Amino acid sequence: MTDSWARARQALEAAGIPPGHLAHLRPMSGGTYNTVEELLLTDGRRYVLKVPPAPTVPGLTHESELLVSEAEFYRAAATVDVPAPRVVAMGSNLLMTACPGDPWNGSLTDTERTALRAELGRQVARLHTVTGPGFGYPSGALGPLAPDWRTAFTGMLDAVLDDARRYGARLPRPADDIARTLRAGYDALDEVTVPCLVHFDLWQGNILVDRASGEARIGGLIDGERMFWGDPLADFVSLALLGDIKTDEAFLAGYREPGGRADFDVPARLRLALYRCYLYLIMLTETIPRAVGAAQERWVQERVAPELLAGLAEIEDLTA
Repeated sequence: MTDSWARARQALEAAGIPPGHLAHLRPMSGGTYNTVEELLLTDGRRYVLKVPPAPTVPGLTHESELLVSEAEFYRAAATVDVPAPRVVAMGSNLLMTACPGDPWNGSLTDTERTALRAELGRQVARLHTVTGPGFGYPSGALGPLAPDWRTAFTGMLDAVLDDARRYGARLPRPADDIARTLRAGYDALDEVTVPCLVHFDLWQGNILVDRASGEARIGGLIDGERMFWGDPLADFVSLALLGDIKTDEAFLAGYREPGGRADFDVPARLRLALYRCYLYLIMLTETIPRAVGAAQERWVQERVAPELLAGLAEIEDLTA
């Protein structure tokens, strides 16, 4: 029996599921940090087992105990009926149900895409009605939850900039220069007073599209390991990865339909620029501990670095 099978059987047993019911085990691709495996049982049930890397594996500071945050996201999503995996058992590994569908790709028609973006908007608006006990990462990776969003988010920015310095990440401007520009926008963070559920990784690869009924529907929002309690506006960054959410009319119409607020006044634009900078700093810095190949490094420098510069330029323009 391989280590993977032994680990899967152990996870099932801990969840009260007879390990002998495991019929098939399949590694799942797409993740960049945790190991992910699909478990198929003899009765047809499907589960997903997520296993964190060993503590000795290098990573970013906020990536400690990511599975704690992921489980928190799934439990919260269940309270507002948003399709997502359901937590089956949580220990050193995370066992969860599998969602139907495949990652969103380019095979959709324009009509399907418009309908799905509106559906996604409604689901994200429901997620943003869930509130937490404080601001920040529930994993405790950066310390306890903060009483205010400025404290939490500036700590998140400080942590990734420290990671960039520690790993010698290739940034388009010096880390200290970036930090000075970011600080100019911090006053806008004070407008956020309620810690809401934020997935923060809702790019298309983490949105499953299910065609089982013949109609394309969202089968699940997955990989909630980057979640935090904070400003709902932060989710708009990955929802329009390397783009501008303000041009996504279908999503915004769906988001506003159940009461989601999507206003883009100056303070909101400042915060959105800060969140863009945060995500793009992560994407640039993680290439070092991930030891990515030359092609991925080139893509990050050609596509992500200019977006970080654009975010910094917007902060400078709005605070001039």
